[in-house]
Amino acid sequence: MAAALVRKVHHVAYRCKDARETVEWYGKYLGMGFVLAIAEDEVPSTKAPDPYMHVFIDAGGGNILAFFELPKQAPMDRDRNTPTWTQHLALEVGSMEEMLEAKARLEADGIEVVGPTDHTIFKSIYFFDPNGHRLELAFNTATPEMMQRLDDVKWAMLEEWARTRKAPHHARWMHDGSFSAGDKP
Repeated sequence: MAAALVRKVHHVAYRCKDARETVEWYGKYLGMGFVLAIAEDEVPSTKAPDPYMHVFIDAGGGNILAFFELPKQAPMDRDRNTPTWTQHLALEVGSMEEMLEAKARLEADGIEVVGPTDHTIFKSIYFFDPNGHRLELAFNTATPEMMQRLDDVKWAMLEEWARTRKAPHHARWMHDGSFSAGDKP
C-alpha cells in the first residue's frame, strides 16, 4: 500500500438554501462556530459566471463543514435513486449526555429525531438540517477488543461482498447479541 498522501479532510462542502440560516442553525443546535465566508461572481475553477456564497463552519478537531448558496441555480434536490438513510454526514460527540442534550434541543423546536440507535460500537441519533441534509450524531462505545475483531475480518468481508454482493456474516455479533462476555461496554 502506498504511503498516505492525505493528511486530513480540509473541508466537506454541501449546498444550502440560505447561507445565513445554515450558519445560525448549525451554531444553535450543534454549537458549531462560523469560521469564514467567501463570495464570488465567478467560479474560480471553471470561470463560469455563477454568483455564490461559500460559508465555512467549525466541526471541531480541525474539521470544517462548508456550504454553498447558489441563487442562480435550479432549486436544491436530492439523488432520488439513493435511499435517504444512506447519504448523511456523521459527526462525533464526546458523550451520551451531549448527544441526548442535542436531541432535546432539536425536538424542542419541532425537529424530528430518530434514535438513539445502538450500533454496538457506537450509539447515534439522526435528523435533517434545514437544507434537507441528513445528519447523524454519534457517540463511540466500542472496546478495543471489538475494534480488533472488526479489523481482523475487514478484508475477508470486503472480498466476500465483491464476489457475492450478499452481506457477509463475519461481524454478525454486532447485531445478533452474540458478543463474548466483556466485549460490550
